[in-house]
Amino acid sequence: MENNAPGALLDTLTAYDPDLHENQYLVYFIIEREIANTSMSMLFSISPENGKLYALKTFDHEIEKEFIFHIEARDSGVPPLSSNVTVNIIIVDQNDNTPVIVSPWRAHGSVVEEKIPRSTDKGSLVSKVIAIDGDSVLNSRITYQFLQVTDATLFSLDQYNGEIRTMRMFSYRDPRLQRLVVVAKDNGEPALSATVTIKLSTVETAVKAYSDMTEVPLEYDIFSDLNLYLVIGLGSVSFLLLITILVTIVLKCQKPKSSKAAPPCRNSVVSERNSFADSTLVSNDAYWYSMFLAETRKGKLVVRQPAPKGSRYIVSSLPRSTGLTETSGSAPSTLQSLLHPQSGLDELRK
Repeated sequence: MENNAPGALLDTLTAYDPDLHENQYLVYFIIEREIANTSMSMLFSISPENGKLYALKTFDHEIEKEFIFHIEARDSGVPPLSSNVTVNIIIVDQNDNTPVIVSPWRAHGSVVEEKIPRSTDKGSLVSKVIAIDGDSVLNSRITYQFLQVTDATLFSLDQYNGEIRTMRMFSYRDPRLQRLVVVAKDNGEPALSATVTIKLSTVETAVKAYSDMTEVPLEYDIFSDLNLYLVIGLGSVSFLLLITILVTIVLKCQKPKSSKAAPPCRNSVVSERNSFADSTLVSNDAYWYSMFLAETRKGKLVVRQPAPKGSRYIVSSLPRSTGLTETSGSAPSTLQSLLHPQSGLDELRK
């Protein structure tokens, strides 16, 4: 067993020699061996005469669990004869460590204070008690139970994991302060234990929500990548829509208004179907025209060919009743050639 007293008797080894007289006298000793730079003769001792084995120090199971070495028995004959045996020393655990409560944390001897909303639902987790034990597996098994509780119908405690949960919802009759004393007990003989006192204060939901909001402020990333892409897309669509509206308005404003055709007048030539002349104002009574030679066949105007290049004419007078599409034999217009007047007249006569 661990925590032994130094010099405690561990066991007695006995050897037998059938010889007589001096040959049967036996001597016991430990065959030297080092473990972790420590000689066996510093940990154990054996009586040479009777083979009693003693422990020279106090052993701790959590540090040293086992020792293996050899003991030899030798007679007094000549030559001496001997025999040896393997000794296995196992340090047995003793329940010498008290459980230590690590959650909820509190200073030594102080009381844990926690808050809980009065609107907590049934089965909600209120707190959790966690304790550890430094002993071996069997002795370190811990169970939890209530030592004191204000209202036994309000809270439940899991004996294996230490979770404290509500068994029902709070009512207006329940006091605002609840005192819970939890004991953590190990599985050793005798059992060792530790206790923790928890004071629960019930608060309104709004107060709890405000407390949570102030203690752990939430941070929102307003300008995230997705939001940035959405803003850029919306701006682009709006810009294109504005440009389209402006272009439409400009085109509407520049569209020429329809007007009634002016009747044929002095110094102008107008066709009822298509204009054959592009005029440019030279003076108040003269226009430049691109002339085409044409003739009438069976009441239809037939364009023969354009006037020769370099031939330009001035229409000085044209009867109002004369049009390009008329088939009457009215007198031709008086034409004056600017560059080649004679050739122009010849072509017109043809």
